[in-house]
Amino acid sequence: MKMEKRGRAAVVVLGDLGRSPRMQYHALSFARQACFEVDIVAYAGTEPHAAVLEHPSIHLHLMRQPIPPGLPRFLYLLALPFKTIIQFAILLWFICVKIPSPDFFLVQNPPSVPTLIAVRWACWIRKSAFLIDWHNFGYTLLGLTLGKLHPLVKVYYWCEKRYGKMADGCLCVTKAMQHELAQNWGIKATVVYDRSPEFFHPTQLKEKHELFCRLNKDIANPLGIHDCCSDGDIDQGMEIVSVTEDGTSLVTRTDGAGASYSRAPDCVAWNKQGMITTPERVEYTLFTNRVVARDNQGHEDDESISLNENRPALIVSSTSWTPDEDFSILLEAAIMYDRRVAAILNEFDSISEESLWKDFTKGKQFSFPRLLFIITGKGPEREKYEEKIRKLHLKRVAFRTMWLSAADYPLLLGSADLGVCLHTSSSGLDLPMKVVDMFGCGLPVCAVSYSCIKELINVDENGLLFASSSELADQLLELYKGFPNSCDLLSSLRRGALATGSAAKWASEWEEHVMPLVTEVMNRRL
Repeated sequence: MKMEKRGRAAVVVLGDLGRSPRMQYHALSFARQACFEVDIVAYAGTEPHAAVLEHPSIHLHLMRQPIPPGLPRFLYLLALPFKTIIQFAILLWFICVKIPSPDFFLVQNPPSVPTLIAVRWACWIRKSAFLIDWHNFGYTLLGLTLGKLHPLVKVYYWCEKRYGKMADGCLCVTKAMQHELAQNWGIKATVVYDRSPEFFHPTQLKEKHELFCRLNKDIANPLGIHDCCSDGDIDQGMEIVSVTEDGTSLVTRTDGAGASYSRAPDCVAWNKQGMITTPERVEYTLFTNRVVARDNQGHEDDESISLNENRPALIVSSTSWTPDEDFSILLEAAIMYDRRVAAILNEFDSISEESLWKDFTKGKQFSFPRLLFIITGKGPEREKYEEKIRKLHLKRVAFRTMWLSAADYPLLLGSADLGVCLHTSSSGLDLPMKVVDMFGCGLPVCAVSYSCIKELINVDENGLLFASSSELADQLLELYKGFPNSCDLLSSLRRGALATGSAAKWASEWEEHVMPLVTEVMNRRL
């Protein structure tokens, strides 16, 4: 469905645009599906997706944070009134003066103050429609910092409710939130479930290998410690075959840390035409091998990429490192997994970590694999948990924390074996976007159980739910016994996740639910 008149939309995010994927998808849909000109007003920070940056109809208007994040609590309380006033003034200047007059504003909530107030004023001044996309309730997030009974939380709640009821149309992310808005706020909202866009899809083997090569340095150099996945004992790097002056072949190997050494080649191979080939370049990562060879006539043979049989299981968790995601649950589950596997395999405490890691290097396989957790994201509690990770001494579990580009993040999800979601929601009424992205890449998920999570996760179909670290550890044992070739439950959940992710994409969800609301609101104002 297309709008007859080419309109103009303003998308407002009082936060880091690059970390607001749903609002980026809204902007893309307004530009692509409704053929609107789109102005995005948001804070600069993380780079948005390339599709947003490259679309000719999307125009970015980026603000700077007035007060740096991460202040101590007492300074935060002192700065809060000044921060709000400065934010209000800057935002009002952008949406009333710097951007062309739009047909409507679509604003992300939370944050509610001063966003909803500033946008409502701009709508009066510019005679534009006022739309809110409710992702959560701002007063509940403030309550995590100040306490639910703090006077500022009550004032915030009053502002959020009052200005929320002034909207010409509302969207929300769950049926539970829709019910809460209708029953207790007097607001009618349309449910628009988060769906992954087209660039979230299963990752091909070649893409996996190229990704692991790019991430090799981050994976091979852990957080100041030596562990079961670091490059001290694991084959990661590259081998290049060259011919010396006397005609003999020589292999030069570069490991993940950049060290080099030389040796004779291990073998030759035969191609389909029966010609002898010698590997010219062998690229090793923790998860994959790639062999590029030339035949005896000097022509490059077909490259060969394979997954390593004794690779660790790759688990991805994306987090904002905030209080509504208790990362300690994952750390405790990792410790329990490590100890329970040792008990199941009757390993004595006297067996050293180095001895076990050498067995991994030699290709020895166990009934339970090593686990590598890659934790992506930025946030205030990251350094605190990185310090806790450094103090762990686990034989079969390793952690890496990193921030990935918008292009590499979907590739990592599609390369992983399992996703873990620790999101609990300050209101209990929103759903984690990260799980939607994981399903789009065919990645099954273990998630913390809370009130409305079953709107997204179907237990034993596309994921599992847990309520404690012990329960998560049990699920890891159940899922990974016999990895990588004999994990029936994990394979079944992967098929379910792929089916969920491919059943509906963002464009179809937006066309069905957002476009009719936008059309209705604009027609009411004619």
